[in-house]
Amino acid sequence: MQEHRLALGPSSCPQGALIVRSCCSRACAGVRARFFAARTAPFSRLSTRQRLVKSSPKPPSQPSNLPLRRLTSRIAELTRRRQLHQIFEEVKVAKKRHGKLNTIVMNAVMEACVHCGNVDAALGLFAEMAKPDGCGVDNITFATLLKGLGKAGRIDEAFQILESIERGTASGRPKLSSHLIYGLLNALLESGDMRRANGLLARYRVVLREEGHSIFLYNLLIKGYTNTDFPLGALAVRDEILRQGLKPDKLTYNTLILSCVKSRRMDVAMGLLAEMKEEGEKANNTDLFPDTVTYTTLLQGFGSMKDLLSVQEIVMEMKSSPKVVFDRVAYTAIVDAFLGCGSTKDALCIFGEILKLAGENAGLRPKPHLFLSMMREFAAEGDFHMVQGLRGRMWSDSVGFISPVAQGEADELLMEAAMNSHRVDIARQILSSILRRGKWSSWTSRGGMVALRLEALSGFTGSLFNPCILAEVSLDDPIEKYMTPFEEANPLRTGLILKKVAMRFYRDAAVPIVDDWGTCVGIVHREDCREIDAPLSAAMRAPPPCVTTSTSTGRVIELLIQKRYEMVVVVRSGSIFDAGHSAGSRPVGVFTRRQLLRSTAEEQVPPHPVCRIFGYS
Repeated sequence: MQEHRLALGPSSCPQGALIVRSCCSRACAGVRARFFAARTAPFSRLSTRQRLVKSSPKPPSQPSNLPLRRLTSRIAELTRRRQLHQIFEEVKVAKKRHGKLNTIVMNAVMEACVHCGNVDAALGLFAEMAKPDGCGVDNITFATLLKGLGKAGRIDEAFQILESIERGTASGRPKLSSHLIYGLLNALLESGDMRRANGLLARYRVVLREEGHSIFLYNLLIKGYTNTDFPLGALAVRDEILRQGLKPDKLTYNTLILSCVKSRRMDVAMGLLAEMKEEGEKANNTDLFPDTVTYTTLLQGFGSMKDLLSVQEIVMEMKSSPKVVFDRVAYTAIVDAFLGCGSTKDALCIFGEILKLAGENAGLRPKPHLFLSMMREFAAEGDFHMVQGLRGRMWSDSVGFISPVAQGEADELLMEAAMNSHRVDIARQILSSILRRGKWSSWTSRGGMVALRLEALSGFTGSLFNPCILAEVSLDDPIEKYMTPFEEANPLRTGLILKKVAMRFYRDAAVPIVDDWGTCVGIVHREDCREIDAPLSAAMRAPPPCVTTSTSTGRVIELLIQKRYEMVVVVRSGSIFDAGHSAGSRPVGVFTRRQLLRSTAEEQVPPHPVCRIFGYS
């Protein structure tokens, strides 16, 4: 006799099954058919020969975590873009759609707050997660928050959190572990705060010793010394590593070499390189041999010291080493080192090799930074055609986004190359194009120095900036000497309706406004007068820009031109610091843009904000 079990509920429940015994398969099939017919019929019509036992209900299906996984990936993507506001908007929408989010998603939001430098938002998020109806906090939450507090320099708050964890009073009762301490320690070391980093190690040395002496901890300390004013202090950590019987790894040697490079001790760095090779051969460990990071760090040091022979030796050793991977970073470091040594010929050879290999491997295509580095050197040499060619190739052969700053620098370098090759007319055309497109940076930049040379050669009549000449005006004189008395400026009351004084704004671009006590409370500009029946107070810009009577005329002129002010109010010296000119200081005069232009030979507004004002006493 065979036994057949037809499940009506979970298989683990003995009551959720119907047992039918039969002597042959045909009888079994008949019973099975009658069973399914009885299952679809009403309970009142079930056969008395069949026993139906009510099965236990199935547990409700859990909602899928797929939307939350997608949300976490989306948060990580927005974190890389530093779009914290967008993250909070999408999390708000997700809460309305899915209800309470889990700890994994909220930890991703916490990491976004720390990455974007908004520690206050991270603290608010932590408080929300730690509420009784929140998703809860875990070790990752605390580690992320401690890292953020360390980066923001709020060390006292970070120590308070660590102490609450140690006492067991922290939310979620996390266990004090080395991972929590390492997050804060790493933030301290990145900022170069070795005093507090050593204090943190001394305070929680017992916790760190539970896991034994880890090389990871010493590597962090060495990295911390590279961010201080005494990078060679990392060598003392290396001695401690050897005393503890630990073996330095590749990261240890690379960070020590970086410390030597920052200290300009290349002899010590080369000694560490030799020791690195020796230890790798002695231990028969290929992971200890120098890699791309090792050699590029050495290239950075020799390039800054302009040691061309050492750079060439390092490059030859890199090409003969099987451990070195020549990627975009390695090639860029080689070119920068040659340019630092002033060897544009060698740099150009490596640059040509990059462009040749980039045709087969798109990952080797240089970034705009490399083109600009080459252009800087050739512009200084006055090689106009080379700079022009590199500028054109930057658009077609580079990879990544070419920022507006990089575009402006490329134009300025082309102008510098034209000036250094005595192509003054071409340099004037380039500068005119820069000004026409509004891509000017500043007079203090490298391009500004070139434009200053070009202005000196062009003179006042041929200047592209239309310089204004102030006759019989000294820029060192106090503004009190040239200002218009406040009564002569005919200020208007705040309560006046615009239509009663509308003709005033046809003559003056800006008019000072006073209250009933005669205090200047603002300025009304012509472009703000849009409602004819509105009072002047509705169109007023407050507070007005203010200077004291002792302020130099040159400083006031800079405010009018750089800040695009139409008027500057002058108050007595000392009163600006007492109660504020807009509330308690009585003005004594004004100086307007119109006054400035009346003093110049050409009465027109300068076409560009970097217009130069030359004063003669």
